Amino acid sequence: MNITHPPVAFQDHRGEIIDVVEQVDFNYATVISSKKGVERGNHYHKKTIQYAYLLTGKIRVLTQMPGAKVESGILNPGDMIRNEPNESHALIALEDSTFLVLTAGERGGKNYENDTYRLETPLSALI
Repeated sequence: MNITHPPVAFQDHRGEIIDVVEQVDFNYATVISSKKGVERGNHYHKKTIQYAYLLTGKIRVLTQMPGAKVESGILNPGDMIRNEPNESHALIALEDSTFLVLTAGERGGKNYENDTYRLETPLSALI
């Protein structure tokens, strides 16, 4: 599991600028909102890398690489997680939450299901 908190790149009297990622090509940028208690994901991608940057709320993230144990972490506003190819992932909203997902690969838009492989058992049932 790779959770980071991207630093402020520039700040002055007008506010601040945060470079969420640098020098990465993306195919999709998506904003997702989740109500408290909602569990999303429970899938993996074979070719796609995804970054989820939490804008508001609080989210529990669960990830699992093939053959490894399920890992758990908490995202607070300004935190980001990167999900690698073949990394199973789930996001559980602990509060009403909004997050930005940046996708490098086919998963998005009309191709939303092209690189999505659903898990038979939710990650939350494995911890």
